Amino acid sequence: MTQTTADGLRRAVLIVAALNLAYFFVEAGVAINIGSVSLYADSVDFLEDTAVNLLIFLALGWPLARRATMGKVMAVVILIPAVAALWQAIVKFQRPDAPDPLSLILTAGGAVVVNTICSVILLRHREHGGSMTRAAWLAARNDVIINIGIIVVGVITLFLVRNGWPDLILGLGIIALNARAAREVWEVAEEENLAAKALAGDIDDD
Repeated sequence: MTQTTADGLRRAVLIVAALNLAYFFVEAGVAINIGSVSLYADSVDFLEDTAVNLLIFLALGWPLARRATMGKVMAVVILIPAVAALWQAIVKFQRPDAPDPLSLILTAGGAVVVNTICSVILLRHREHGGSMTRAAWLAARNDVIINIGIIVVGVITLFLVRNGWPDLILGLGIIALNARAAREVWEVAEEENLAAKALAGDIDDD
């Protein structure tokens, strides 16, 4: 990675981190107010994305082996919102009241805008930072998918089903999506680790 590329990536991840942190407070406040499992899990996801991008900023310039280790840390961090969603789903399962659908739709719509901007910013850099940058891009991409799902849940709750089951089902979907992203990042980190060992002469060619 050239110095120019590294500087561009640093600027990109700082912008993305700032956007995620700002919208975390917006979405978390609304989620708590209306009692939405999916929106709460997504707000935690914004906080996780903030941490991921800040870690990338700090880790740039590290050796390949250390970047591989950080990539594995990122994979674990991506699972945090999934755990939060699971816990909220368990709590909500006991009393599946419907969250306010209009607040759900409007807040998720704002999240789509923020995450789309972040995805576009990171898209040009995802091949340059290894597993760490891939983690950030996957997280932003997954967030857009989740946000669209939340909007659909809001529409269903508004016009079809006046209970919290669609919200709960989406919460389980968030768990699966984040688990898949974590696995992909872990696999890339493993490849980087093998490459680092090969460069160090720890792996025989035969």
